[in-house]
Amino acid sequence: MPVKTYKPRTPARRYLSNVDYSGLDKKKPRKALTKGKRQKAGRNVQGKLTVRHRGGGHKRKYRHIDFKRDKFGVSARVESVEYDPNRSAFIALLVYQDGERRYILAPEQLKAGDQVVSSQEKVDPNPGNHMPLEFIPDGTFVFNIELEPGRGGSIVRSAGTMAQIMSKEEKYVQIKLPSGEIRNILKKSLATVGQASNVDHGNIVIGKAGRKRWLGVRPTVLGKSMNPTDHPHGGGEGHAPVGKKKGPRTKWGKPALGVSTRKRKKSSDKLIIKDRKGNVKKS
Repeated sequence: MPVKTYKPRTPARRYLSNVDYSGLDKKKPRKALTKGKRQKAGRNVQGKLTVRHRGGGHKRKYRHIDFKRDKFGVSARVESVEYDPNRSAFIALLVYQDGERRYILAPEQLKAGDQVVSSQEKVDPNPGNHMPLEFIPDGTFVFNIELEPGRGGSIVRSAGTMAQIMSKEEKYVQIKLPSGEIRNILKKSLATVGQASNVDHGNIVIGKAGRKRWLGVRPTVLGKSMNPTDHPHGGGEGHAPVGKKKGPRTKWGKPALGVSTRKRKKSSDKLIIKDRKGNVKKS
């Protein structure tokens, strides 16, 4: 969908842009497939702040999305393509032949009236069809990919993203992810053919601070603007540079910006063939 711009009647409107939602259905979400979403504001079960700069934002209803697509062999008709405030991609409401309705992530160019199917066998590689990676031709673009068979799609789900099937070897399929990383994924893992919808999501301009608050994002204060008791970068006359001796630090004094602070999961690393920086893993 195209990006919509506005006449600069105010300074915020001058650069603000948004995705044109005129092609989506404006009806309310299916009540049986929604639930209330409680605002957590970045706090854990004890009420302590664990993620900063979150809170407020508009009230939302959560739509239950069928990431598993485990209703195999039953054709479904696309009843509507809708906006989902909980994710960047659009969602599609499917009506199966037995009358059941489910929400799925909508691929690009899917429209009301189209037919899609999920299968454990080989079906036509049309956008929206869901099947194991071993049956999808090389070079095809896919999204909503399972890392483990049966657990549901967990990667390549945001707006406009897609991965490409490179080749098949033994029990694995080589997939090139949007980051440029190439990794092995089991052949039995399911994926949806096509590209995730809302391709122009990355082209929108927020335009004003208030729009960030609608999304639940609170203001961020620079460490150098704080007092020494509040941040390692604080204090001094005016805005002093961070310094080279200790380097940049987090609010809690740990090294930041380029210093590794976590150990990578070995179970995930062993399936990576080439990382996002282009480094080929030695076997």
